[in-house]
Parts: sequence; structure tokens; C-alpha cells
Amino acid sequence: MLSKLLIITTGGTIDKIYFDDESDYQIGESQISQILSAMHVAFAFEVRSVMRKDSLHMEDKDRKLIHDVVSAAKTRHVLITHGTDSMVETATVLQDLPDKTIVLTGALNPARFRDSDAIFNIGCAVGAAQTLPPGVYITMNGMVWDPAHVRKNRRKNCFEYV
Repeated sequence: MLSKLLIITTGGTIDKIYFDDESDYQIGESQISQILSAMHVAFAFEVRSVMRKDSLHMEDKDRKLIHDVVSAAKTRHVLITHGTDSMVETATVLQDLPDKTIVLTGALNPARFRDSDAIFNIGCAVGAAQTLPPGVYITMNGMVWDPAHVRKNRRKNCFEYV
């Protein structure tokens, strides 16, 4: 049973704000709290912003910070919003955390866009965090993925089995 869901936000496309046609953007305030509140979810959650980075700019020190925050968390259920380009690398770093169900998700289009996949991916991630056994998972494109067997196909702009 889900007692409380810790949501860690790290940035990525899910929280991007675009300013012009040349893709000038910033990573804005996380949208997940507003999304979950609008959906009237029936569970307690806490949102903790750890960073606001495009995952292409994440370094080992950033992944260590995410690892340390998850490791120190008292809750067993953790959802991490993350950029899609290096989500697999961060999931791999989290593999050594026992007794926690950790789900990473993101979006291929910003949550602020009408046709974003963000709400769907967040819903899948919440369901996965509540029902899966301890471990690390990625939810994208309506699937729950083992980080060891998934990659982002940049050409097709989707995740696929490897």
C-alpha cells in the first residue's frame, strides 16, 4: 500500500518553457504538483525539486545527488521526473537502493503543451510506483521498462526494448 509518494523533480522536457521558434527554453517550475492536484489523487505526496536541468547536461555529481536524496528518503515509493535523454543512466545509478520502488518518467513534449504525453506518463508512473515490487523502473510510452533493457530512440522519439 502506498503510504506517501515522494516525487523528485530534476528538470527535463516535462518542465520546459519555450520562448521562441528557435527552441530557446528554460526549465520552469515543476508541473507535477498541479497535475496531481487537478486529478484529485487519493494519496499523499510530497514534491521535492532537486535540480532543473536538461538531462543532456546531467553529470555524475547530479546523479549522485539524486541517489543520495532517494537513499535518505524515509518513504519506500519514489517517482522521479527526469529528462528522457539520460533517464536510463540515472536509473542505473539507483539500482543499488534496496527496499524502494523507484519509478522514473518524463515527457517527450512539455507538460504545458496541450498535446503533451506528460499527464499520461505521470499516471503510468504513479500506478507503477503503487503496484510494483521494490526495484528501479522507467515508465514511458505506456510501458513499464527495466532500465537494463530500454533505450530512447531519438529518431523515432520514443522508448524501445533492447
